Amino acid sequence: MFVLTIDQRHSRSSPDLVGDLIARIDAAYATHRSFERTAGDEVQGVLLSAESAVHLALQVVKTGEWSVGIGVGAAEEPLPAQTRAGRGLAFERARDAVERAKTSSGRLAVTGAGSGAERLEAELQMIASVNLRRTDTSEEAGQLLLSGLTQRQVAERLGISQQAVSSRLSSGLWYETQRLTEVAVVALERLDAATISADGRAENEGVNA
Repeated sequence: MFVLTIDQRHSRSSPDLVGDLIARIDAAYATHRSFERTAGDEVQGVLLSAESAVHLALQVVKTGEWSVGIGVGAAEEPLPAQTRAGRGLAFERARDAVERAKTSSGRLAVTGAGSGAERLEAELQMIASVNLRRTDTSEEAGQLLLSGLTQRQVAERLGISQQAVSSRLSSGLWYETQRLTEVAVVALERLDAATISADGRAENEGVNA
């Protein structure tokens, strides 16, 4: 289970963006518990898919308006209908993660009990940092490629040469970040399994103590 806590940056001097963010998430992602405002400028939701968790976190951070924390592990069951009423380690870890995300370069952090959490966090922060620094022209070419167009079709759409498209993709480290994102999804799945196992052992030890 993945709990994402998302906090708006510079909220005191910026318009409230929570409603718009929730609407965009609802339109694009299947959630286990819907994202909702938990306090002020903060949003929280529950996902079961590592792929959705990674892509959503990176998409939100890329706007430059949010800090995102991913909490991995179990929650108290049955999970309440409202996300804000949820309790358990995954929720506690999401809180820890978003607080650390606020001061990280990539505005993204992950907290779990498995040994791979630190490396995964570094990978996601690297991707997020590159995404934030990518130029608009490089991002445009990459998004067109991601939509299913070939480089030739992208070139025709943009009215530039294939060499220029390749240059834009290369300068934005497009292929590298896409590949690393795929790796991060697998790493988050493994972290989830390792975290659940570690939490289970800790619970059993507590019962038997």
